Amino acid sequence: MTLEQLRIFVAVAERQHMTRAAQALNITQSAASAAIAALEARHDARLFDRVGRGLTLSEAGRAFLPEARAVLARAADAGRLLDDLAGLKRGRIDIFASQTVGAYWLPPRLAAFGRAHPGIELHLAIGNTAQVTEAVLSGAVELGFVEGAVEAPRLERRQVGADRLAMVATPDHPLAQGRGFEVAALLDHRWARREAGSGTRSEFEQALRALGVDPDALPCALVLASNEAILSAVTQGGLLAAVSELAARPLIASGALVAVGPELPPRPFDLVRHPDRRPSRAAAALLDSLSGAL
Repeated sequence: MTLEQLRIFVAVAERQHMTRAAQALNITQSAASAAIAALEARHDARLFDRVGRGLTLSEAGRAFLPEARAVLARAADAGRLLDDLAGLKRGRIDIFASQTVGAYWLPPRLAAFGRAHPGIELHLAIGNTAQVTEAVLSGAVELGFVEGAVEAPRLERRQVGADRLAMVATPDHPLAQGRGFEVAALLDHRWARREAGSGTRSEFEQALRALGVDPDALPCALVLASNEAILSAVTQGGLLAAVSELAARPLIASGALVAVGPELPPRPFDLVRHPDRRPSRAAAALLDSLSGAL
């Protein structure tokens, strides 16, 4: 059993698709299939059930997945230890960020760090807050960055930045006509909303409750999994949405969208990390570079 086989198995298990896993690992589909077949043959265990064109984990695969992740995490820790011995001349930091942080706030700060430390590879994946939390808990990534509530008391969490949500619509929307605004009017119009598990969604629902509005009472026309998809839908007219001001700023500046309703409270951008995992020297340097972001 090799680390490469374990990496391929975890990638396939997470995507439940051989081709997408191979693309993510930059290998051929045949190489990925051969690695899984070798594991199954060597241990006489079926790791996946083939269902149509997709894959699902078998009972053996489900039992093996956490062990495979743990071995890969330990191997990564060993690699980071050797990288530490070389100072900051080389290294790698695996980062997982929720969408607003990962798409808008974090990239320029990572670019600045990369200029100062060109030998350190920065690998950023983007998902929602729930996915980031799970990746940090499982050891798949060293650092996570989220907005919104995190239900993971085992993780350390500290604020590194902030933004604000804005309710937006096209200029011809009834709530953008400047005839006064009543909070109850939010219930009279259709919304495009982020998916469950999104920090943007959880923070907006919290803000609605503070305004005396039941989030479940909002008429929901669309549920979409990215800020960009939400904004694209809203610019077609007729829908309301709550998104990060960072994401909406270019469309507001161009006049394609306007902010409506009351100003919502600021929300933090937080670093999350596992307390049992010693940060690598490269990760510690990155965190030091972000300490002045607030």
